[in-house]
Amino acid sequence: MGLTIGVDIGGTKIAAGVVDEEGSILETCKVPTPHATDALTEAIAEAVRTVGAGHQIEAVGIGAAGYVDEKRATVLFAPNIDWRHEPLKDKVEQRVGLPVVVENDANAAAWGEYKFGAGQGHSDVICITLGTGLGGGIIIGNKLRRGRFGVAAEFGHIRVVPDGLLCGCGNQGCWEQYASGRALLRYARQRAFATPENAQILLALGDGTSEGIQGRHVSEAARQGDPVAIDSFRELARWAGAGLADLASLFDPSAFIVGGGVSDEGELVLGPIRKSFRRWLVGNQWRPHAQVLAAQLGGKAGLVGAADLARQG
Repeated sequence: MGLTIGVDIGGTKIAAGVVDEEGSILETCKVPTPHATDALTEAIAEAVRTVGAGHQIEAVGIGAAGYVDEKRATVLFAPNIDWRHEPLKDKVEQRVGLPVVVENDANAAAWGEYKFGAGQGHSDVICITLGTGLGGGIIIGNKLRRGRFGVAAEFGHIRVVPDGLLCGCGNQGCWEQYASGRALLRYARQRAFATPENAQILLALGDGTSEGIQGRHVSEAARQGDPVAIDSFRELARWAGAGLADLASLFDPSAFIVGGGVSDEGELVLGPIRKSFRRWLVGNQWRPHAQVLAAQLGGKAGLVGAADLARQG
């Protein structure tokens, strides 16, 4: 199959791109993300029509943040969009006249990294995305493993602390409450409030109060050597690495790929994650260790992965 289109649905914008068989993006477009369900479906279709104009397109892949059924057709539930058993495949196909595959956005990103990014050369890869929340994807034996009902790899909602922090999913103690962008910001605000003398750079980047600290401030302050910002990254990394050690006991991959906005800080976060992973890996002295790799495709991974999954049908 030749050219396909990948669509990545974000909270504020929908990105669509024409992708070739080598994973190269030939053309892209972006449109605002509407809130109304019907308007959102039409916006997806419009992005596909716009970016595909002048190209011979074979199929469309859509990465959606939510639970997608085993047929890759229906979004069973989306936390940030009013989709409940939404027949997205059928609706978009009717509008664009092309075969459509719908996939969870983290699965799509994992496949993109496995096929064209940091996962090349590995047959068994576990991906996690450290963004606002924590997502994941499982590739075992060169295949994306989605589970019987299509909703596997929701790693962010593994409960790591019984009766812990309340999660947006309704449960308590989910992993993403301790290893995510939201968690990083919470750590920084709490530490800056408790010891402002150690957070002078961090506080100066905001409005001088702990409540005024934003995620970008934590990253910038850490790069400038702010003790509280650096300690906040280390706390996030401690939880992330411990979680990877548990996943190693389940899946025994040759590599973990860490993506998402938090991972953009490179060794500032990846180094401590590796250290925590080694610390908590069962039998760490006697067994091979999976590599912990930085994602390579950045924000393009979901779009590229969705396009390639559409190519496979």
